[in-house]
Amino acid sequence: MKIGVPKEIKNRENRVALTPVGAATLVAAGHEVTIQKGAGLGSGFADGEYRQAGVRVASVEDAWDAELVLKVKEPLKPEYPFLRGQILFTYFHLAGAERSLTEVLLESGVTAIAYETVEDEHGKLPLLTPMSAVAGNMALTMGGYYLAKFNGGKGMLLGIVQGRSYGKVVIIGDGVVGRHAAKVATGMGAQTWICGRHEDRLPELRQATSEDLQFILSTQENIREHLTNADLVIGAVLQHGARAPYVVDEAMVRGMQSGSVIVDVSIDQGGCVETSRPTSHSDPVFEKHGVIHYCVTNMPGAYPRTSTMVLTSATLPYTQRLCEEGVGALRQDSGFAKGVNTYQGWITCEPVAESLGLGERYKRFAEIAN
Repeated sequence: MKIGVPKEIKNRENRVALTPVGAATLVAAGHEVTIQKGAGLGSGFADGEYRQAGVRVASVEDAWDAELVLKVKEPLKPEYPFLRGQILFTYFHLAGAERSLTEVLLESGVTAIAYETVEDEHGKLPLLTPMSAVAGNMALTMGGYYLAKFNGGKGMLLGIVQGRSYGKVVIIGDGVVGRHAAKVATGMGAQTWICGRHEDRLPELRQATSEDLQFILSTQENIREHLTNADLVIGAVLQHGARAPYVVDEAMVRGMQSGSVIVDVSIDQGGCVETSRPTSHSDPVFEKHGVIHYCVTNMPGAYPRTSTMVLTSATLPYTQRLCEEGVGALRQDSGFAKGVNTYQGWITCEPVAESLGLGERYKRFAEIAN
């Protein structure tokens, strides 16, 4: 199969969809891999490393001229003309993206396979998990940085100073992002609260993080109460394939202390804080009601080498199956098939169709593919 790897063009997105080692695996299996010149430089992978792996280094047009295109982030408008019915394997987050992207995918007949909606046999999200883990770890780094007074924050240092704990962190959501954020926050020594819907998970959460972790049921009343004196709030809410619900409304933000920080990791799916809006690594924060909001839509792009290596490790087995079997790999694996968001001009992910108000364009993948 002909595989293409374009260079990412999203603001300061330095990840690449395939490492040289991953590319060598595909070449050894008899596949033709083309990567755009310079695509791996941001992650520390030189063109020469790809050439040594048997990869063709060429233009952007050549990278897109493939049966299977591997990316990290969703296509942006300058890339729309390259969409011509190929299989595209990347993070799409269509429910939180501009509707125009979905419309172009439908018009061009692209088979859009979203990393974030692929499921394993246990209903988990194996291709979203790696970047969720990175973002969860990052949330404390970014939040702590913007709490500094010189960044407009309240000047609270999260952690233990001379045996005393300082700073309150409230994490909304107890999935992969929430757990990684909680582990970092408790490890620093901050007072850490995690909001979830199942209190019986607390022993498991503490085992994965720290015995010092505190749990509150995720209700409006509880969240509102804890946000009034929180220093850092991390939004980590996820609904498979769907737009994230607002669990923090504007009134709650207005009730927070001036100089507090919100890191809305859910922003890829529209954000779980009503006052959030997408930001970039070049312009990462804004202030609303005296509260600093960090809402970068590609957080792991800040640490591209780690992120690229972890991502390729997770995606490569799925890529190999697509290379060997094409769409047949999806027909035989219902969890993999859940990654298909558009196919032959139809939306095949119901939460995406509902979020975008395109219910009339929805069909189950199995109905079309069989």
